[in-house]
Order: sequence, then structure tokens, then C-alpha cells
Amino acid sequence: MKTITTSAHTPTEIRVEKVSENVAKIIAYPFETGYAVTVAHPLRRLLYTSSIGFAPTGVKINGVAHEFDSIAGMLEDVAIFIMNLKNLRFKLKNNSAREIVEYEFKGPKDLKGSDLINDIVDIVNPDQHVATLNEDADLKFTIIIEKGIGYIPSEELKDYISSDFMALDAFFTPVKRAIYDIENTLVDDNPDYEKIVFTITTNGQVTPIEAFQNALQTMHRQLGVFENIVDVEKPVGKSSSSQNSEYAKLFESIENLNLSARSFNCLDKAGIRFIGELALMEESILKDIKNLGKKSLEEIKAVMEEIGYPVDAPELQNHKKQLNEKIQELKNEKNEG
Repeated sequence: MKTITTSAHTPTEIRVEKVSENVAKIIAYPFETGYAVTVAHPLRRLLYTSSIGFAPTGVKINGVAHEFDSIAGMLEDVAIFIMNLKNLRFKLKNNSAREIVEYEFKGPKDLKGSDLINDIVDIVNPDQHVATLNEDADLKFTIIIEKGIGYIPSEELKDYISSDFMALDAFFTPVKRAIYDIENTLVDDNPDYEKIVFTITTNGQVTPIEAFQNALQTMHRQLGVFENIVDVEKPVGKSSSSQNSEYAKLFESIENLNLSARSFNCLDKAGIRFIGELALMEESILKDIKNLGKKSLEEIKAVMEEIGYPVDAPELQNHKKQLNEKIQELKNEKNEG
């Protein structure tokens, strides 16, 4: 029997199932009828459009003027070589947003993605074929690799890329597939509630869970503009249930940021224990931390941007007091322990 209520049922259950290294299912329930698709559809769109990945945006090949050229000693023509480069899934190791990387290879050689791995670049699909070089080949090329979202056609990058580079179509999104199913679920013998089952597949640049977290954070930031006209109180739990809240990332240890030893030690000696402290901290205060150099500062800022909570995050200012109280409570518990 339908009862009269003044608010929609709040889902309380979430489950994550790792299908493989790059495939995961995320299951959430129970939602009121119609609410599941309202939540799931925009999240699916954001998984494709806002997930952060890496892509080559430009290439310069010694002795080559345009993509219809050929290279002495290489079986593939330039157009095929460029297509093979675009099929590689790059990942920058130093949290940089942009790197220009030079390569040189001599034949004979079956050039694969694994040959492009170095101190700056990792290749998620190392077995991907790049080129076939014979004994006469001397292949020299330079790639611009950038971090971004979505897709940008080469035509829009021509004015951005240096004139001596050929601009490439940039496929940044690391999400290969994102689908959801809506299923019925029981609540107090009522079968009219709904369950969302997401299945997310990535290319290995990020995990499915990281992509989903990023989509949630993007949705939160986009909706945050309305907080200026609507007084919405966001609950910041004072128990272990905070791990299920939208702010769970803020209550994690800074160890989870995987910072360099120097950056981590500077923060640790300054008494900074949780990610939320950095998200709420003014950049000027962060700069003043003892022994924290420019390189460490840039590393911290880049990592915080990557997780969706930049240093001195503007979207958190309306809830700064609540969040600081929760973080202080966690620090006290840690000290007592």
C-alpha cells in the first residue's frame, strides 16, 4: 500500500564488484521509482565526457613534411604510423599535464608500444604495434602528450600546437564502455523500488572506480552553482559512515595521494594528515610550509586537481567549518590511538 511521504527514499546500499583489472560493476539501491534513471543517465554521460585521460596531440617526424609522406626503411607509410601512435594508450608518470618526448629507433626492429616506455611515459597497451623497421631505418620523432577530457579534433588543435608539429585527433577519454541497467528490488515487501547496476570498462589509464569517482565529483561541482540561491545543508557524518558520503576522499590519509617522499615528509612534519586539510588550505599557507619547494608545491597542486579537490577548493568553502571539525575529530582519534 502506498504511503504519503514528504521526501524520496534515500538509497543506503552500494556494492562494488571488480570483474577484471579494467572492468567493474557498481550497484546502488534502493531508489524510488523513476529516480534510478534520473541519477544513472547523467552519470553515464559524465563518465564519457569528464573522465581524465592522456593522448598524443602532436607529432614531429624527422624528414617528414606531411602525413602522406613516406619514411625510408619503414614498412608503414606516415598515415599508418600516425594511426598506430594514436592507438597507443599513454600515461605520464610524473602527474604532469603536458610533456614533449623525443624518440629515436634504428632497424631492423618490430617497434611496439613497450619500446616507448621511459622515465616520463608509460604505455598501458605495450603490445600495440607501432612500426616495422628494416636495416636501413633511422626513425626520429617527437610526440606531445597531454592530459585532458573528451575528444578534440586535430583541426581545433592546429593553432594550439607548434607549427612544426602535425596536430592529431586527441581521444582523451579513458572510458571505453559505460552502461547501466535498472532492476527492481524489494523494500519491506514492496517490489517497486529500483536498483542501478553500472558496468564500466576503461582502457587502463585509470581504473573504473577512479573514473566513477571523477564523474561524481564533476556532477557535484556542476550542481554546486545552485548552492548560492538554495540553502542546502550537506551532512558530514561524525562516524565511520563518512566513508560512504560524498566527502569520503577528504577524510583519507595523504598517504593515498602517492606523493614523492620529499613532498609527503614536508606535509607530515607540518602536521597535515588528511587530504581534506589540503583541499581547505589557502595556497599561500601551503607555500609557507617549511622546506616545501616549488617542485613539491606544483606536485601537490597537480595531484589535488587530479582527484577533483584542488588546493583551497572553492566548492568546499560553504562547508569549511563542518569539514574542519570532522578532520580534527579524525586527527584526535588518530593521536589517541
